Amino acid sequence: MIGRIDMTNDLKVEELLKLQTTAYRLEAKLIGFDEIPPLADTADSLKRCGDTFYGYTAESGELAGAVAVEEERPGELTLTRMMVEPRFFRRGIARELIRYIFAHYPEFRRYIVSTGTRNEPAMRLYTGCGFVPFKTEQIAPGIELTTLKRDKENGKERMQ
Repeated sequence: MIGRIDMTNDLKVEELLKLQTTAYRLEAKLIGFDEIPPLADTADSLKRCGDTFYGYTAESGELAGAVAVEEERPGELTLTRMMVEPRFFRRGIARELIRYIFAHYPEFRRYIVSTGTRNEPAMRLYTGCGFVPFKTEQIAPGIELTTLKRDKENGKERMQ
């Protein structure tokens, strides 16, 4: 089940922070860069970040995955965070979270997401969901960040 995470509920925020820390530590190891901003978060900084979080709850009641979004520019919705608990990898949770965002925010003409260029699983996920790379930037020596977009044309999703 997917639903909005209540960021005023301290227990939910702590559960989200634990998931985020676990997921982003794995990404940091994968791309060889341990200064990924979500790794510096605390429960308080998560509450104040301004993102809207949605969680995927497993049948066990555990938070198995989450996505965060923010409208950074008019008409563009940025998926600011994507995370899945490693014990739930390869079950389609991230893809379901992305579909949920598309379904619940259909008014946006563009969706944006960024990931470490060397994060091959994330790159496959995003391109498989119709995102196309449009910008790459070096964020540290030897570390690149790729930004991808998914546009709509005439109210219909444009799949690449």
